[in-house]
Amino acid sequence: MQGKIMEYVTSSITKIHKIPIFPLGMINAFLLVNEQGCILVDTGLPDTENKVEKMLRQQHLNFTDIKLIVITHAHIDHAGNAAKIKTLSGAPVVAHRGDLPYFKGEKKMHFCSTGWFGTFFSKIGLIQKPYVSFEPDILLSKDEQLDLRQYGFDGDVIPTPGHTEGSVSVLMDNKNAIVGDLISSGILLGGIIRTNIPKRPPFEDDPEQVSKELESMVNKGMNTFFMGHGGPLQQKEVVQHIENLEMSICKKKPQNQV
Repeated sequence: MQGKIMEYVTSSITKIHKIPIFPLGMINAFLLVNEQGCILVDTGLPDTENKVEKMLRQQHLNFTDIKLIVITHAHIDHAGNAAKIKTLSGAPVVAHRGDLPYFKGEKKMHFCSTGWFGTFFSKIGLIQKPYVSFEPDILLSKDEQLDLRQYGFDGDVIPTPGHTEGSVSVLMDNKNAIVGDLISSGILLGGIIRTNIPKRPPFEDDPEQVSKELESMVNKGMNTFFMGHGGPLQQKEVVQHIENLEMSICKKKPQNQV
């Protein structure tokens, strides 16, 4: 049987606006804006909806103009305000099934530190603070992606596991990518200074998978990478990070596995 042909109205001119949840690029959310409306990528920490509202007003928009909320993963600085902004906007939330138990508050998240700061930060306990639980309206599985043309944008939400099992990224047809915490830049949590120098985020479940996902995006022609902490980074900087990550992985493997 012939499949139904879906026709979407899109705009090729999409601007990405960084929302500073914390100053100096330490924690970022993003607003995609074109003549069709806007898409919010990540919601920030709990009770920071004023940061999102400020950016919306700057673009002469309000919460009800949000067509979709994308949650890149379940950490509190990305998903912590999803329940509230979903209520304010009425927009559906898309995320990955792999992080569903954490969105729903059914499991406590684990954190694999990549260095001393991650270890220190996890011991403080802020990253493990519970937030208002929610259930995404659209749940992607391993091989599924969401075509954003139905929301008026040229791009896709795709699974990119590695930082967490349920991490996703937004790939735009204009070669811009929003990758959550697959990569970071700047000192400590990210941002502040040295924002053009890539590094691993404070936490990372599977660095080998992260390397594969970033390499796949480079191979797809992504030129500019926006992330939750620091950035943005250009393709050549991401390629350098992939090489450094792969070298680090090889050094940790037993000789007979390399």
